[in-house]
Amino acid sequence: MSADNERAVVSGVPTDLLIGGQWRAAASGARFDVEDPSTGEVVATVADATVEDGQAALAAAAGAQASWAATPPRERGELLRRAFELVTERADDLALVMTLEMGKAVKESKAEVTYAAEFLRWFSEEAVRVSGGYSVAPAGGSRLLTLKQPVGPCFFITPWNFPMAMGTRKIAPAIAAGCTMVVKPAHETPLSMLALAQILREAGLPDGVLNVIPTTASGEVSEPIIRDPRLRKLSFTGSTGVGRRLIEQSAEQVLRVSMELGGNAPFLVFEDADLDAAVDGAMLAKMRNVGEACTAANRFHVHESVADEFTSRLAERMGALTVGRGTDDGVDVGPLVSAKQRGTVEELLADAVDRGAKLVTGGGRVGDTGYFFQPTVLAQIPDDARLLTEEIFGPVAPVTTFSSDDEAVARANATEYGLVAYVFTRDLQRALRVSEALEVGMVGLNAGIVSNPAAPFGGVKASGFGREGGVQGIEEFLETKYVAISLP
Repeated sequence: MSADNERAVVSGVPTDLLIGGQWRAAASGARFDVEDPSTGEVVATVADATVEDGQAALAAAAGAQASWAATPPRERGELLRRAFELVTERADDLALVMTLEMGKAVKESKAEVTYAAEFLRWFSEEAVRVSGGYSVAPAGGSRLLTLKQPVGPCFFITPWNFPMAMGTRKIAPAIAAGCTMVVKPAHETPLSMLALAQILREAGLPDGVLNVIPTTASGEVSEPIIRDPRLRKLSFTGSTGVGRRLIEQSAEQVLRVSMELGGNAPFLVFEDADLDAAVDGAMLAKMRNVGEACTAANRFHVHESVADEFTSRLAERMGALTVGRGTDDGVDVGPLVSAKQRGTVEELLADAVDRGAKLVTGGGRVGDTGYFFQPTVLAQIPDDARLLTEEIFGPVAPVTTFSSDDEAVARANATEYGLVAYVFTRDLQRALRVSEALEVGMVGLNAGIVSNPAAPFGGVKASGFGREGGVQGIEEFLETKYVAISLP
């Protein structure tokens, strides 16, 4: 695609703050640059929200809460359906915007737009299924009535790696439940969220229901919102370290909190696994989103009898991937999101090699421009290598071995994280035993992708709490009220 076409598409995306239904400049007038990680060039400049803007956004959300909660569920659902249709119609342009600000190949960006849209469709259907209950008290003489009501104004902090899908995964159930919200997108990738907000406005979302405040001063702007008594719900997707700080801040107002935090996903390949399927699954689990995903396979634990063959096949597939600018034809792997992120990947890789790991393929930068890094496979990983305990967030696959099922499970669980695990085996009994023994919120059984809008997404341990998606997703935005009815 030509540079002129790219500029034309980006020019259609709002770059101001959305507060109370109005696109407006930051109170300070400040703006910040959004960078194309493939080239280092500026894609757009965006309004840089201040503490004052954050408070104005929360005031708008609080002011709209009562009327939005009273809106009939069917209307909320139909609005989400209209938004789904608009996102689907504009998938090509939305994917290009995402690639320009985040770097992933356009075909992956299109897949994310489709995934993001499905949350709008799923929760458009869930909006009318919120229900309570009515029953006779066990002792008689009274009736028990339960109601489900919206929790109230919410604050969402979304990450840069899935800039639209992580937005719809929070926004759609909040809209369906009758909650208003303030969204702070990652400063690296604000354009996808702003484009989504524009679409929701076109779909008929009333003023103040959704407010968007991009900012480079995330902590400074977020903390007063979290500590404000008008706020009732906090949902965050990001690192465990930041999540811990936000949980502490949320305690002051005893907020409802959902945390989708870091991961250290084990990928287990047993001796009876279909190796073709396992390698296919490994490519999905490792290389989706350039490896920049909390669900990315971080550690490959392979039975010693098939480890050499699996490693060889994986290295061949990884080495054959085409690295380049995400907008170019035939590109499989785009750049990492920033120089900082590439530096983290290089640091973890160097630590493993210094400790004795064997480099099978890849291992270095690509080109002189942008933040590109070769898809990499490592073998003979020492147990003290940092990349076995720290989230890599890049295209590096470390392969270790095990000799028994118990050892495989022990290695998989030897982490503070517990988001997802991948298991490849053809033995049904083993599959069930291992799935039950793994300390994770999700298991991919002979599958390299677990994410699905119709399923509950979330982890245990330091990977967070709460669930997004599925029938459970809307419950995160509802309070249960019990009414005791005397009936002598």
